[in-house]
Formats: sequence, C-alpha cells, structure tokens
Amino acid sequence: MTTRPKAKAAPALPLNTILSGDCVEAMNALPEGSVDLIFADPPYNLQLRGDLHRPDNSRVDAVDDDWDQFGSFALYDKFTRAWLKAARRLLKPDGALWVIGSYHNIFRVGAALQDQGFWVLNDVVWRKSNPMPNFRGKRFTNAHETLIWASKSEDSKYTFNYEALKALNEDVQMRSDWVIPLCTGHERLKDESGAKAHPTQKPEALLHRVLVGTTNPGDVVLDPFFGTGTTGAVAKMLGRNFIGIEREASYRKAAEKRLARVRKFDSDALAVTTSKRAEPRVPFGTLVERGMLRPGETLVSPRGVAAKVRADGTLISGEARGSIHQVGAALEGAPSCNGWTYWSYRREGVTVPIDLLRQQVRSEMN
Repeated sequence: MTTRPKAKAAPALPLNTILSGDCVEAMNALPEGSVDLIFADPPYNLQLRGDLHRPDNSRVDAVDDDWDQFGSFALYDKFTRAWLKAARRLLKPDGALWVIGSYHNIFRVGAALQDQGFWVLNDVVWRKSNPMPNFRGKRFTNAHETLIWASKSEDSKYTFNYEALKALNEDVQMRSDWVIPLCTGHERLKDESGAKAHPTQKPEALLHRVLVGTTNPGDVVLDPFFGTGTTGAVAKMLGRNFIGIEREASYRKAAEKRLARVRKFDSDALAVTTSKRAEPRVPFGTLVERGMLRPGETLVSPRGVAAKVRADGTLISGEARGSIHQVGAALEGAPSCNGWTYWSYRREGVTVPIDLLRQQVRSEMN
C-alpha cells in the first residue's frame, strides 16, 4: 500500500508584525493571494545634487539616505518591477494597491504597474497645506505628491466605501485632491538626538482616508516600505491587520515603539457608512408578491399624482406605464427617476415612502 506524501501546509500570515530584510524577498516568502490591500511608499529616487540650504544658510534635512540612492533610471525601474511583481502575487483577486510618489518617480512607477497588469482606478493628489518653500527660487514650490490607486486586474471587485468617504467629507462626494498637512508637531517621530526618526514620515490623516475608503475591518494591509509604521498604526486603530516590511533597524525600532502605544478603536467606532450599492437588491415586485402592496393599490408622487400597482410589479398612471422608475421619470419629464424615493403609499391617512418597505425586506435578508 502506497501512502501519498502530505501536502505542505501554507505558511501562516505574520499578522500585525514587522518583518526585517529586503521587501521583495520578504513578500516572496508570504502566501500567494493572501493580502487585501497594499500601501506602498517606495524610495522616490530624488537624485539630489549636493546640500540644500535655507536663506539663513542653515542646511535643509533632505532625503539623502542610502535607501534612496540608485545609480540610474534603469536600476530604479528594475527595482520597481521587482517589488510590483511580488506585490501583485500577494494580492487576493479582488485586492488593490496604493502607491505614493513625487514627480521624481511616480510616472515611472505608474507605467510599470500598468505593464504588470494592475488596473488604475484613480490618481489622487495629496496637496500639502504646509509645503516646504522652494528656497532657490528656480522652480514652483513642490506642494503635492501623487497617489495611484489600482486594482489587481480590470475585473477585480475592489473595496470602495463611497458612503463612508462622503460622510467623512461632510456629506459631499470625496474628490481626488486631498488637502492634508505634512506630518509635523507631536505626530512627527524623533530619535534620541531630537532629529526626525524618518525623513518622509506620512501623516496619519492620509492613511486614515485610504484605509477607511478602501478596506474593511479585519482586512490584511501590507506595507512593503514600512518606515516608522504609519500604515500599521492607522490599521491597528481601525481594526485592520497589518504586515510591515522594513530593512532599516532604526526604523523598525521606532515603529515597534509607536505601535505599542496605539489602541484599537472599539467595535462600534470601527463601523462605517455602507454603500447603498452593497445592500441586497429588492425588486419592487417582491413587495407585491409578499402582499406588502396589493395589485390595484394607489401610490402617490411628491406632487400628489396617483399611479396604480399592477400584479406584475409595474405601475400605470394615465398613459404612462412601466417600472416605478420609468413611470416616475415619465411624470416628471426627466431622463431617470429613483422610484424608491419618489413614490409613497397611504396607510390609515398617513403617507409612507415605499422605501421603508424595501428596508424591511432587506433587514430580513441580513
């Protein structure tokens, strides 16, 4: 009798931990299709030429670390293709990627991610309300960075909490230009000498908006350039799981200290406004089938125009006949109409929106 060799168990995800080492090697060691969202803040390849000084001759603390040094565009492109390939392998079929950059690198990254099969959903401009001035006066003040939001493929059913972002923006549709200040004050991490712990630490407000808008509680968020842990800190607060990858020991140390201070919001606070599109679809005919509205019963429009319910779930009002949406549009002379919010019925002298009946059915379906 022959025995089949046991299949190797998939390695467990190292949730809510910081992995050390090269980001590509670390990502390739993780299980394929295991991550919901990746937020990447890769080296910008700033190509700085010498020190930058303010008008008072003080030196600007610019990004001149070894991790941002590349010998040529070709080497930077090779690095970009490698980490994007590893990132795409990790994403679930409906996963998505955010990558942030400046004019130095974001166009090269954008072309590379399209070449790899990612599907660009939006580019978002982070407009800094307190940018660093252009001290030499030879160019415009660089007051923004660009984020690219892309799904794993064109067919991905990515997460987008539209209603939550709208609520976050005082019930106005969220635009693709975000005005958020640079990371300063108490939020800016400092090392033992009082210097910045990381030269490009991102503000938590930026990650809050990204994670509220494009993830759900319990999702796995990976940051392959973890730095001092902004992604992890916000993910922990919002009840998301994170995986960080960082090769610099000093950044890992600062991130671990920071994460130890972070408290997760309580479960009630983690809930966000859900999209109406995500709610179960209820045909108007269902209300008729279940006897919640009867054939021959009258519905009324906001202007008091009556329409009769028919047995097949359509309406008739004068010459107009069709669905609740079609008849409403015909009566208003409009190209479209949301019949659920347009029509009401009467019970015991009280006018009641038919949408309340739809909500009753939906509550039974959940």
